[in-house]
Amino acid sequence: MQGSVTVHMAAPPKVVWDLVSDVTRIGEFSPETFEAEWVDGATGPALGAHFRGHVKRNGVGPVYWTSCKVTSCEPERDFGFSVYAAGARVNNWRYQLEPTDDGGTDVTESFRLEPRGVLRLYWAVMGKLRGRTNERGMRETLERIKAVAEADAR
Repeated sequence: MQGSVTVHMAAPPKVVWDLVSDVTRIGEFSPETFEAEWVDGATGPALGAHFRGHVKRNGVGPVYWTSCKVTSCEPERDFGFSVYAAGARVNNWRYQLEPTDDGGTDVTESFRLEPRGVLRLYWAVMGKLRGRTNERGMRETLERIKAVAEADAR
């Protein structure tokens, strides 16, 4: 009920951090979430900050809004958030940044579904297919972030 993808970026952690922690830019990078906005008075990344994301599942639909809460926020190292449905946490997403000796950054994007009954059933039935879809989406997201980060780092 989890997965991850790591991509090396020829950009320093500060440049990458500014991209992964700015949820308002997610539409540039994600194949499923085409916009997001800070809510409840939040204006940027901070532990406990709330935002909502506008999702087009599998890039085709259905289209819906998700409520999210920042769960980890260590500048230039770690940005994570939980996604909620009907008031319950259902999924957790995270970007972990590791500086490399060449001045770049290894970026790992990961997801972890909450181990609840209905989600366990979903994963048992659709797990392999959804896991592959998530991994393709994470790789696509990271490659898009990489292109911008490397251009910004020049």
